[in-house]
Amino acid sequence: MKIAYVMDPLKKIDPVWETTSALMYECNQRGHDIFFLEPHDLYINGNKVMGRMKHISTDPDLPIETYWEKIMIEADQEEKIYENVKDLDVIFTRKNPPLDFRMVSFLRLVKEDVFVINDTDGQLRANNKLYMLNFPEIIPETHVSRDPQRLRKVIDDFDGDMIMKPLDSYGGHGVIKISKSDPENINSLINFYVDEQLPYSERKSVMVQEYLSIPKKGDKRILMLNGEILGAMRRIPKEGEVRANIHAAAGFAKCDLRTSDKNICNKLKKRLKEDGLYFVGIDMIGNKIIEINCVSPGGIPRINKLYNIKLEQKVIDFLERKVGL
Repeated sequence: MKIAYVMDPLKKIDPVWETTSALMYECNQRGHDIFFLEPHDLYINGNKVMGRMKHISTDPDLPIETYWEKIMIEADQEEKIYENVKDLDVIFTRKNPPLDFRMVSFLRLVKEDVFVINDTDGQLRANNKLYMLNFPEIIPETHVSRDPQRLRKVIDDFDGDMIMKPLDSYGGHGVIKISKSDPENINSLINFYVDEQLPYSERKSVMVQEYLSIPKKGDKRILMLNGEILGAMRRIPKEGEVRANIHAAAGFAKCDLRTSDKNICNKLKKRLKEDGLYFVGIDMIGNKIIEINCVSPGGIPRINKLYNIKLEQKVIDFLERKVGL
């Protein structure tokens, strides 16, 4: 199988804890041909989508750190492999948010010939936090606006604290707790987040959402593959932190999913599969979904460590079935 990873620079990846490195390593173990490129490496030549890709397959059975060092050496070589993207079997998009819309536009042109995970149209639908509104009964009360007065009224009228966050952030970036007990700062924060000095049409829409207190044992990150639960962990915020994101230095622990958790995942299953969102991360507090991550969901190495398993094997098994291997 020829599989290309469209992703961030390899030097930015921690091979021990990144889901991308786990997936690439498993592909290499199985003898698949692995290619690496960044979104800007896609281009058009003679009406065909081409990729400025580097072949980074190497010896199997290496420690993950050694494996990563070797493929980084390969990726640093000046020689490039110019490939017709349609010659690939699978394209795995693992570029961190925000979504690169030019990359998606290129990949949409080849998705009938190459299996793209996640589907380009599905990523366009689900790349920001608005996708959760397809499931209003299982998300916190949510408001989105670029109007400071409207947002302030929502906060003033709400019976409790709220969370404010940008629509296109990830990893907990820009997520803050808004409290009516600190009213002096609310206007300033709202104006900052929406870029109030800009004309209304150019301002940034932000989300304000019912604040759900994270239990001491943490929130839940659930990975789903083809509509089914792949694995789960708890993310435990550090002391004094409102966010449970790993990027915000949260810890992690085992997570025993309840029947209610599984029922919520079942409610997502049909829509996720319809939108071609085969590999996603679901973040939950209590019985509410707070995030649906489809652009570059993570968590595999940590869940593997907790349960002594290898979830990446199930993901690559799925890819092999999809392309008929």
